[in-house]
Amino acid sequence: MTNKAIKRLNIAIGQSVKKFKPPEELTVDEWADKHRRLSPETSAEAGPWRTARTPYLKEPMEAFTDPKIHEIAMVAASQVGKSELELNIIGYIIDQDPGSILFVQPTLDDARKFSRLRIAPMIRDSKVLREKVSDVKSKDSGNTILQKSFPGGMLTITGSNSASALASIPARYIIGDERDRWAISAGTEGDPWELAKARQTTFYNAKAVEVSTPTIKGFSNIETAYYKGTQERWCHKCPECGEYGEIIFDRIHYKHTVKKIRGKKTYTIDKPITWACPHCGCAVPEEIMRKQPAKWIADNPDAYKKGIRSFWLNAFSSPWTPWEKIVLEFLQARDDPQKLKVVYNTKLGELWEDRGDTVDEDTMLARREDYGTNADGSPVELPEGVLVLTCGVDTQDNRLEYEVVGHGYYGETWGIKKGIIMGKPDSDEVWQQLDDVIDHVYHFKDSQRGLRISVTFIDSGGHYTQEVYIRCRERKNKRVFAIKGKSGDGIPYTRPPTKVAVKNNKKITCWLYTLGVDAGKEIIMSNVKVQEPGAKYCHFPRGESYGYDSYYFNGLLSEKLELTQTRQGKRWAWVKIPGHERNEALDCRNYAIAGFRSLDKDMEAVERRLKNLPEKTQQKKAAPTRTRRNNADQYFDEW
Repeated sequence: MTNKAIKRLNIAIGQSVKKFKPPEELTVDEWADKHRRLSPETSAEAGPWRTARTPYLKEPMEAFTDPKIHEIAMVAASQVGKSELELNIIGYIIDQDPGSILFVQPTLDDARKFSRLRIAPMIRDSKVLREKVSDVKSKDSGNTILQKSFPGGMLTITGSNSASALASIPARYIIGDERDRWAISAGTEGDPWELAKARQTTFYNAKAVEVSTPTIKGFSNIETAYYKGTQERWCHKCPECGEYGEIIFDRIHYKHTVKKIRGKKTYTIDKPITWACPHCGCAVPEEIMRKQPAKWIADNPDAYKKGIRSFWLNAFSSPWTPWEKIVLEFLQARDDPQKLKVVYNTKLGELWEDRGDTVDEDTMLARREDYGTNADGSPVELPEGVLVLTCGVDTQDNRLEYEVVGHGYYGETWGIKKGIIMGKPDSDEVWQQLDDVIDHVYHFKDSQRGLRISVTFIDSGGHYTQEVYIRCRERKNKRVFAIKGKSGDGIPYTRPPTKVAVKNNKKITCWLYTLGVDAGKEIIMSNVKVQEPGAKYCHFPRGESYGYDSYYFNGLLSEKLELTQTRQGKRWAWVKIPGHERNEALDCRNYAIAGFRSLDKDMEAVERRLKNLPEKTQQKKAAPTRTRRNNADQYFDEW
């Protein structure tokens, strides 16, 4: 080889050496700060990722690159960045430490949605990822909605209810999102998490990450995972004593005022909102606490030796959620158990404790009270405190069962009359007897004052749907309406009614309410547990004429909330308790409470009229503006 050739070879080798760059040794947070960009579709702060914006995510991200850690669990409220943690880990794996990834969502639909809305934009907006993951539109790219190939590995996105995907794919990395919403079993294969982790058996350097908002105490998968790990809490330094403490709702101090506008409560929070230090008791305002140093403090540091770190985070540390907003959401939800459960899980970052049935039939029977007797010896129909009456009617093939319920301030209720009208619902006699109940004037003790039933809700399910429609249409001037119960989480308890055709005749219609009966059952079961008369307390009378006997309470307490498996995953559902075969009493109470909710009464105005008290002076109202009319407007006009 000539000297000139040797020289050219050395130059070529030198250029190749210069082009070669050893892989960067970064942690997940360092990688995200350098390469990750937040997408405008999913972030209010689009642009380069900054770990400093959410400092509580730094250690969980660093833990993923710690060779001693093989499992990470994070319990987190909504809107604190837990999804970004998962996305940063996925991006890091693709670019820095490639391997097969199994990313599991609660359902396949959730998996497709997350892939389209979160993963695809991240790949598009991060240059290093875009260069390694082929465009989904290119032919034979290996990039689909549920599978994305990259050099050295593949990302598979699936649902916890997909047994085939969980059981057939070897995976070095397992990431589980919203663990508390997962299916109980992947088909017939068993626990989805254990099924997924079995795919890691051949990998000495496997890592598993599970993240979720907490749900119900004792039934939470992420709670179980948390207690296996280091049990770390994000704690802030008190500016007075220098000790660190967690910012939780029980230590938040605030004052508020409440007003009723058109019968609805509105809340105003007085500033400042403060946090009480658990060590010195000092009250520190929010704006000061947000500037204080913070760190993770472990209750079980020995779990690090087992390779498991776990973290628990609520929304008080989120840079996007003011404390005032959290407090307002709590106040607005505290009268509704279903809404309050959501606030506990998603904002307070706490488990909802389902205490189960604290009462039984014997307890309720013993709790009945005397409404008193009139001067003529007859039982009192209405005790003091009742301002509005409603009636709920359950339809059976051979009878109607009904309950008349009295309503007072703040959800306090009184059982007035529980009865059964025997006979098929297509007979005139049965409906005439119901008219006697509806038209009756119920009187207070030794008084000419009395109340009629304001609204009656009648179940239209079963074999007599059209008959109920016809009879309710005939009684619409008495505010008698057909209802249809619909079960399922998230269905509103009441909403404006719609018109349905009677016997397929579009010209003859009937108003129909659709009720979220699960929401009503949760309210009822929560209220019967209240022990002291007052807000939400349920009064029941003693005496045969009222109808509140052991049969009634057996039906009222006939169901419980239980975790069940469906094709869409696990969900909470109301199921019959063994030995409680009849639930008509629960349904009647449910419909009567829903009827009251539909009225939206100004209880103070009702009380003034009932007791002949002077009306409040009212300010002159502004001229009404024209608004678009809907079914509800027409329905009120027809009254």
